[in-house]
Amino acid sequence: MPMADEPFRLVNAEGLEAELDRVRAATAGSVAGIFGPSSVTWQIDREAAIFLGAGRALLLQLAHPWVSAAIEQHSDALSHPIARFHRTFRVVFSLIFGSLEQSLATARRLHQRHAEIEGQLPSAAGPFSAGSAYHANTIAALRWVYATLIETALTAYELMLPPLTPSQREAYYRESLLFAALFGIPRECLPQTWIAFCEYTAATMQSDTLTVTDHARVVGRKLIAGGGSWLPVPASYEVLTAALLPPRLRHAFGLDFRAAEERAVWRSIARLRSFYGYLPARLRYVGPYHEAQGRLAGRARSDLLTRLSNRFWIGQHQLPEET
Repeated sequence: MPMADEPFRLVNAEGLEAELDRVRAATAGSVAGIFGPSSVTWQIDREAAIFLGAGRALLLQLAHPWVSAAIEQHSDALSHPIARFHRTFRVVFSLIFGSLEQSLATARRLHQRHAEIEGQLPSAAGPFSAGSAYHANTIAALRWVYATLIETALTAYELMLPPLTPSQREAYYRESLLFAALFGIPRECLPQTWIAFCEYTAATMQSDTLTVTDHARVVGRKLIAGGGSWLPVPASYEVLTAALLPPRLRHAFGLDFRAAEERAVWRSIARLRSFYGYLPARLRYVGPYHEAQGRLAGRARSDLLTRLSNRFWIGQHQLPEET
């Protein structure tokens, strides 16, 4: 089983480059990037609706004690939540919508950043003892972060749009193995099919590997509520995030809401779904997708609307340069 690797097996620089060689061999093209316009990955991740799942992905990650400790000891997320939002989407969208060289450069920068993130757990949590070591480039940690991004993107997509067919889901997962390779995760350390992937995520969500610490609870609640941000977050977003979590983790984060509140949120989602598919592409699709389409059309510079959309999604007017 791919989940049986040693808990502290790390992705080193050589291992990352070996995985990037696999990516090069399977890429859609130097300009189109890793996935390209015909991919299921572009179909899903271009949708602005994926923002509906951002809180869920964050809390699923925070529920892992290694991730929570890393954020506590190495991150300014609580004091600069918008900056964290931008960093996360800048990395993800660069990997997905960037040119081949932009994606590879982003993968290397992410690996270098992760190499600096290590420490010890301040207290016992689940199967992890107080003082035990963690490292952001551990395969087990990277695999869980990757899994939350892939699984939550599809969850958010299907809130607004028709579900993928079984064959589309399998194609989406096959493409996601390239996304995992950009983290340096070897293919043999991953589930090999969509069904096996779903079994892995479900088992992890039910296991004590995900144990919500006091710090994770405080940080998660504040971030979901927009604490420290000038941007107001509707209370309905917190309720939606709670509704999308497994009940065990919802309760652990203290996100229990009355049934009437959940019903109101699902009614709002149903109304939004009724017209979401008719939104103009400029509103419905994220800026980095439009930037990628412009690159494919041979435009050297994105138009004003794309630059403004990028500013919202990634905190800057264009995806990071290749170097």
